[in-house]
Amino acid sequence: MAKKQTNEPDSVYFLKLVLYVMAGSFWLRLSSPIQIGDFAVNALPIGLAVGLLLASHEHFQLDRKIEYAVLLIATIASFFLPSGIIL
Repeated sequence: MAKKQTNEPDSVYFLKLVLYVMAGSFWLRLSSPIQIGDFAVNALPIGLAVGLLLASHEHFQLDRKIEYAVLLIATIASFFLPSGIIL
């Protein structure tokens, strides 16, 4: 009987972290803000939503916490950078 692999290679883990950073830095920027009550929404974190969806289906549960942290830090840092798609 074949034994299941419980560890993923370092290169795969590093590639996933890079992809989560790229996903977290993807914003949908709006050319004119949308007013929601007292708040004005200038951008939507589309990459964060997609990244959280992908990370929630991660096989290794310990890695999931790290991926959530990487996504959140990349999203917060990229909010202040001129990146994203402008509509």
